[in-house]
Amino acid sequence: MEIKKLTIALQSEILLDISFSINSSLALVGQSGSGKSLTLKALLGMLPRDMSLDLECSADFELVAGKSVAFIPQNPFTALSPLTKVYKQFFVSQERIKELFDSVALSHNLLERFPPELSGGQLQRVVIAMALSNKPKLLLLDEPTTALDPETRVMIINLLKVLQKEEGFKMLFVTHDISSAENLCQDICVIKEGKVVESGVMDEVIHSPKEEYTKILIAANFANREFRV
Repeated sequence: MEIKKLTIALQSEILLDISFSINSSLALVGQSGSGKSLTLKALLGMLPRDMSLDLECSADFELVAGKSVAFIPQNPFTALSPLTKVYKQFFVSQERIKELFDSVALSHNLLERFPPELSGGQLQRVVIAMALSNKPKLLLLDEPTTALDPETRVMIINLLKVLQKEEGFKMLFVTHDISSAENLCQDICVIKEGKVVESGVMDEVIHSPKEEYTKILIAANFANREFRV
């Protein structure tokens, strides 16, 4: 799929003006305030009313949040209602829920528990199962491993790889963590202040960045690398 144009404005100020293609899995990388969250909100139809959107998309499906488009938030600890048992937070059949739990390697007995009784890794896998419940064509990920310990991050990244291969959805992984993006995505798009500064195949950009901004991001990120799959 190709986002030919994604422009967001607040009154006369252009906040974001980018374009990109998602062949299989794309990491959208940049510092805080670069426009990553605005991109997600636009694709989810969640922009504030005072912002205008101009979106041109070429895909074999419609961008409909909750159907063709699914979302995995940053923090699994706040993604679910803490006072509601896990199984009651799904809106599909019990049989489908068990299939989803099997796909993310979770025991069925966790369905009867409350979210605070689960670990961070278990909660994130529940959230992933929810996101996949309607067989989305596009999966949007907002820093889905930042609230997890390094070992659990590796497990979640590997799980997402397997699920994409099995389910065939496309992924847009929004992050400032280039090391995580490198392990999950085939391509990368680097944005700064609402503009694309560099994009291409992940390995090529990581090892031979052309723009100074990209070089700075990579150097800062890999100096503090916590894991590598």
